[in-house]
Order: sequence, then C-alpha cells, then structure tokens
Amino acid sequence: MNMPLLEVKNLSISFGGLRAVDDFNLSIEKGQLYGLIGPNGAGKTTVFNLLTGVYKPTDGAILLNGRNITGHKTIEINRDGIARTFQNIRLFKDLSVLDNVKLGLHHRYPYRTITAVLRLPKYFKQETAMDERAMELLKVFDLDGEAATLASNLPYGKQRKLEIARALATDPVLLLLDEPAAGMNPNETQELMDTIRFVRDKFDMTILLIEHDMKLVGGICEELTVLNFGQVLKQGATKEVLSDPEVIKAYIGE
Repeated sequence: MNMPLLEVKNLSISFGGLRAVDDFNLSIEKGQLYGLIGPNGAGKTTVFNLLTGVYKPTDGAILLNGRNITGHKTIEINRDGIARTFQNIRLFKDLSVLDNVKLGLHHRYPYRTITAVLRLPKYFKQETAMDERAMELLKVFDLDGEAATLASNLPYGKQRKLEIARALATDPVLLLLDEPAAGMNPNETQELMDTIRFVRDKFDMTILLIEHDMKLVGGICEELTVLNFGQVLKQGATKEVLSDPEVIKAYIGE
C-alpha cells in the first residue's frame, strides 16, 4: 500500500479553552482532488492554518510524504512542499503580474544580497531564469499577454488564476485552495473547475480545497471530509458524503 502524500493524525487546537479543531484525521493520496467542506465556522480555514504553520497545533501530527512537519514555520512548510491560496485574494497589487509570480520563485533561485546590489553576473543570470519560468507559468493560465499589467488591474477571475500561478511557482507537491470560487459567477466557476483539473493533470499535483459551492465540489472532488464544530462529521467518496442526511442537515442549519 502506498504511503499517503498527506497524513494528519489527531490534530487539535484550542483558543482560550475553545476546541476549534478537535481530533482531526485526514489521509490524501498523491494526485487526489480532495475537498474539505462544512458550514461557516466549522474549522476549515483553521485546518489550513495548521497545515501551513500559521497556527501550531495543541495536539496531533502532520506528515507530508511520511515526514513530520508539525510545528514548522510557514516558510519552512512552503519549502517542504505545501503552497496555498486564500479566500480573500492576497496579491501584491502594486506589482506586475510577472513580478507576483517571480516572488514565488525566489526560494528556488537564491543569491546573496551583495550579488543583487552589485549586479554581479549571477544576478542577471538568475533574473533571466526567473523571468523565463514565470512566463511559462503565466502561459499555463493564459496570463502571459498581461505580464506587465499591475495585478490590481486584472479582472477578479484572473486575479484568482494569478494567485494559483504564484503558489505553483514555489514548486509544491500539495496545493491548498481556500474557497477559490468565492465571488465568482457561474461561468467563472465552470472555468475555475476546468483550471483546477488542468493544474492537477499538468503538474501532477495533489489538491486540497475548501469550498462552499457544492456544484464545484461535486464536479471535481473525488473524496470529501465534512467538518462541523471542529469535528469530522463525515469522510468518504464525494457522492456518498453529499447524499448523507447529516451532511445535508448541517448545511441547512448553517
């Protein structure tokens, strides 16, 4: 049996005596499209913050490719191979589309500060390599023609794509998408579904997403975990989970 790409064991966190996430377990195989769903306040984003080092768990363990990354700092977890996007898009809106993606590449193309200040040959060589790699990623999302555009001037749907492109620039093995369809119209949501499938296939990527749009969840996720009040309500194949009366009740009561 293959080792899961991501294995979460008995993960918990408390804030001032409140158990925000309680005994959370999750196992995701390489290449899966996996969904984490639940009513508002269920603990979904808290789980993402635990997985990416924003919060340190009170209890439990996080294993990536069998390696324990529990308690690592955010930048270390990104280097370990986990990247994420956010429900509220976080771009450097005063930078160009190209420069936003290049920021995701810096840990792959390190050079000393003196190299940049003195504009030594290594600086120009690495800047050229970063430009080329960033443009490759932008082409994937049909954003290469807008490389010089300020990120703030992109339409909303393209800003979503740019944030995914920047996350992929860090060369992750696991991509976390936090409500990627938030604020999108039906046409944009359908395009996003196609984009997520394409990213999984082209980059051999494993994707875990939080989403409220059940059409998107039912259309692309192979398995789901449902959270409610910080605890797992249901886990399993998407069709089975979405037809469970307890899951339906949790959403109706949202």
